[in-house]
This record gives sequence, structure tokens and C-alpha cells, in this order.
Amino acid sequence: MATAIDADELRSRTRRLLAEHPPATTDRTDFLRARFDAGLAWVHYPEGLGGLDAPRSLQAVVDAELAAADAPDNDPRRIGIGLGMAAPTLLAYGSDEVKERFLRPLWVGEEVWCQLFSEPGAGSDLAALGTRAVLDEATGEWVVNGQKVWTSSAHVARWAILIARTDPDLPKHKGITYFICDMSDPGVEVRPLRQITGEAEFNEVFLTDVRIPDAHRLGEIGDGWRVAQTTLMNERVSIGGARIPREGGMIGPVSTTWRERPELRTHDLHRRLLDLWVDSEVARLTGERLRQQLVAGQPGPEGSAMKLGFARLNQAISGLEVELLGEEGLLYGDWTMRRPELVDFTGRDAGYRYLRSKGNSIEGGTTEVLLNIVAERVLGLPSEPRNDKDVAWKDLAR
Repeated sequence: MATAIDADELRSRTRRLLAEHPPATTDRTDFLRARFDAGLAWVHYPEGLGGLDAPRSLQAVVDAELAAADAPDNDPRRIGIGLGMAAPTLLAYGSDEVKERFLRPLWVGEEVWCQLFSEPGAGSDLAALGTRAVLDEATGEWVVNGQKVWTSSAHVARWAILIARTDPDLPKHKGITYFICDMSDPGVEVRPLRQITGEAEFNEVFLTDVRIPDAHRLGEIGDGWRVAQTTLMNERVSIGGARIPREGGMIGPVSTTWRERPELRTHDLHRRLLDLWVDSEVARLTGERLRQQLVAGQPGPEGSAMKLGFARLNQAISGLEVELLGEEGLLYGDWTMRRPELVDFTGRDAGYRYLRSKGNSIEGGTTEVLLNIVAERVLGLPSEPRNDKDVAWKDLAR
């Protein structure tokens, strides 16, 4: 029987990694590959897939040792969709070949991932999606046609997680299948969607006769909705439950402004800032508790509540910051049309934070959808009446 990995053993392995691959003299990518191969990428993953089958809580031991040595990280903000959404789904539903092919370059950051879920006619009602995948019996490949929208990072992504309808004769939650899509396929066209910030962080994606091998199917044919729930639950935890220090996130810049600019202070703004500071700290500690719960298993609907609170808090804080700055808060630094690789809330000006936070209540599940999830799956309230659950997708009004 194998000996369980403990904190001391993880420290020893991490120090051995640092000795054999000194961060100061080792190429960044080479160091990250070596870390993955040593099982120190995500310690709770299986051996050979970047982990050591250790408790998830012990990841902090590894991270602390590496941070003290100034070792490079994998730039998690740039590859957040891969880390937070694709990887848990690949681990749960991928074949051994799929996991061995994709998890290492995903974690190292050599391959960026995006999510092809939402459609122009199926955003909040995701199960109503119409992108079609038809099996070509002669080749064993799926031929995909359709359109996706609000796709972050599609312009830099190498791979995508995709759900498509494979049987229109079944009700909308059935007949959906989950795939890995090659974004370099000539049938994939990515177009920018310019946002209120002036940038095009989002994209729309057109799929025309895109061929996907059956080996890149995750889960059974027609079971894509269940597979997608793994992705969505992890997505909401990664958005709303990210680990941040005290005064991290959106509350940090406005707190700094308050301390450094006493001439801007008023009694009313002071009271409101204190309320939001306390709310931010409560959210941070709640996120920490949620991460501790993850040690025992897969994320549940509580992640939806965290994401819901995250959106509301960000919008309230950014609104207060603009008001605190007065006329300065009306300024906006740069309307240049560009296609960034990541979202940087704290490294930009107040105007950007105010505008970009408006998307927080849409991306990763709209506020309205998340309220339903919390009501039904956390509070146990009755479901809303639905008259389309047993109707074939092809017969639904559109």
C-alpha cells in the first residue's frame, strides 16, 4: 500500500525540483514542464497527470515554497478557462489518451483554451443551443456547423470545449454531446466583438463543416448536458471563488485612493466604503470556505452563489470608486480597439473597472440564471414551471 503524501514530503519534492531546475537559470517553460512532471502542478490530480493523488489542501504547501524561491507561475489569468473549466472536465470524462495529450500543455500554458457554449439564440437558456454535430459514418468524424458567441480568448485559443446538438428529435437537455474542438481548423472563423470598454476581449465563432474525431468526444453521445454541468460548476467557482489576499480584487484600488486622497472623502462615502470593505472580506472568507469544501469532492451549486455575489460586489465597488473620484472618475484612459489576452481589473483605471464590471453579471451565467440555481439547488425551493422539458428540440418555438 502506497504511503500517503504529506506536507513534509511535498516540501521535500518541491525543494528537489528547485535544486534540479533553478528558476534563475532555467527557461520558464522548461521549469513549468518539470514541475508538472514532478506532480507539483495540481497535487490532487493523479500521478502522471501533474499530480500526486495528494489532498487538494496541500497545494498551498507547494505554492508557498515556489513563491519563496521566486519560481515562475503558469500565468493563470491568461489560461484561466483551461485551468478552471477544461481541465476538470477532461479529467472527469476524457480517455487516458485525451488526458495525456492535453493536460500538460494546458497547465504549462503552451496551449490556450476557450469555451464554445453560448449562442445568439441560446445564452441564458443554454440547453436550447442549435449548433449541430452529425456523425460521418465513413470517417468516424463529427461534422459541426453553427455559431457561438461571447467567447473569451477565442482569438488566441488553440483548443475549445464545445457542446453541440447531435439529436434534434430529443428534448433540449438531451441529444447534446460534448467535444474538444481544434480552433486551428480551417472551418473555424473567429470575429471580434467590441465591448463597452472599447476592446474586443469577447468573440463570435462561426463553425463551418468543422470535423472532430470521435476520440475528441467527452462522455457518451447525448450526455453532453451532464458533462457540461461539470464545466459550469467549475467555471463559477473559478470566477467567484478565486483565492485573493485581504483587500485584493476590486476593493484594493478604491481603498488605496481613500487613504491617499483625503480631500476626496465625505462622511457618506466613508460609510459606503466601510460596508463594501466588510462585504469584500466576507466574500473572501466565504470563498476560502468553498475551496476547503472542494477538498472533499466536486464543486456544487454553492459556486453559483459565490459568482452571483462577486458580480454584485464588483459593480457596487466600481460605482463607488467612480463617484469618489468625482470629475476624474468620468475620464477613460484609452478607447483603442485591441484584443487583449486577459482581463486586468486592478491594473487599469477606474473608468475601465466601472465599464468592465457590467459584464460580471452576464459572463459565467447571468444573474437571473444563477438566482434560479441558488433558489432551486441551494435553498430547495420549487422549480419554475417549464413546458418545454419533454418536447423535442426540433419542435420548440424559436
